[in-house]
Amino acid sequence: MSSSKISGVGHPVTPWNDSTLGLLTHGYAWLPNRMRDSDDDTVRTRLLGRPTTALHGPDAVDFFYDEKHVVRAAALPDPVLDTLFGQGAAPTPDGDAHRVRKAVFTALFEDGSGVAALGGHVAGRWRRAMAGRRLERVVLFDEAAEVLALAVCDWAGVTLSAPAAAVLARDCTAMVDGFAAPGPRYLRARRARRRQEEAQGALISEVRRAPEAEAGHSALATVAWHRDLDGNLLDLHTAAVALLDVIRPTVAVAWFATFAAHALHRWPHHRELLRADADGHYAEAFAREVRRFYPFAPFAGGLAAQDLTWHGHDIPRDSLVLLDLYGQNHDPALWEQPYRFDPHRFAHSRGPRAPLDDLVPQDGADPARDHPCPGEDITVTALATLAGELARLDYSVPDQDLTIPLSRMPTLPRSGFELRLN
Repeated sequence: MSSSKISGVGHPVTPWNDSTLGLLTHGYAWLPNRMRDSDDDTVRTRLLGRPTTALHGPDAVDFFYDEKHVVRAAALPDPVLDTLFGQGAAPTPDGDAHRVRKAVFTALFEDGSGVAALGGHVAGRWRRAMAGRRLERVVLFDEAAEVLALAVCDWAGVTLSAPAAAVLARDCTAMVDGFAAPGPRYLRARRARRRQEEAQGALISEVRRAPEAEAGHSALATVAWHRDLDGNLLDLHTAAVALLDVIRPTVAVAWFATFAAHALHRWPHHRELLRADADGHYAEAFAREVRRFYPFAPFAGGLAAQDLTWHGHDIPRDSLVLLDLYGQNHDPALWEQPYRFDPHRFAHSRGPRAPLDDLVPQDGADPARDHPCPGEDITVTALATLAGELARLDYSVPDQDLTIPLSRMPTLPRSGFELRLN
């Protein structure tokens, strides 16, 4: 990818003209190019007819994640809730209700041991999946999704057969792939969401048949016995959505694992650096650079909590507010040579501002205090683990189409990255 691939499609648009078609046409390039036409890192437009203000930059991150400014309740349209997040998902409430719901996740990972354990499951499942498959050709995206499904279910206390893991992996990737896409992708995502909510609800119901004192401390048990603000157990549907909030994002690391393989193919010297990485420090930096460099989430969205002012622009209450993620991760004012893949930029801080302060791969701000997903460490750990495993794996890359189309969201190399095990 180069800067030229997201240039040339921007064009001046009168404030509040609808940009839905432009977004669907240009994908990840739409907002960064609109930002280039802006004098103050602000874009005013409409999406699906709704007044929309898009913000960019580190100050915008702080502004966006202040609940006095932007809220998530009712911000996500039903098509997104029916596919990606689920009705009643943790990102949708605000205030105390959101923090109580998010507590189920932070409790699982607060001391770091849970994340490390998940990384161990990922490594173990990957090695088992690769063993004894010499000369086979595999599509990495599909393989990584199944490995991650098995690993997160091992960690969560969910017993899963290999065929069931394959179904779960396909369903979770379908939820991510089709949440914002009209037509067949959306229909597949909705069917996948419905199927997995029923499956996870049945598991939770089974756990609740035994006394709570016997439940243990797995993620499955934690979700099954989690209580809301009123002290009541979550209803089965909401509990199933909460359990999928752990499983689905972990399986979605398959996108980044595929991008990691793409980076290792384009810049193979990183393989040796990862192989020599005894303490995992370089693997973590590599994972963060994959998440910065490659496209995943184009922006985050919410609703204005009240009438607001940003850079002299009035933002009406209940209008849509977007935070530019892909553009910020490639902003030359924040990143030296942003279209150069360089994990060393995360090896240590440079200047008065640490690089992690400006990295917004899927979200921003402090998960303990603000709204972002508390699973950031899960993603980095799982990705760093898979990157190290890929660097040590003996494989070749057959001829294939490795183009990454920025017009498609979410995107991948067109081939899914096929490799041949040696």
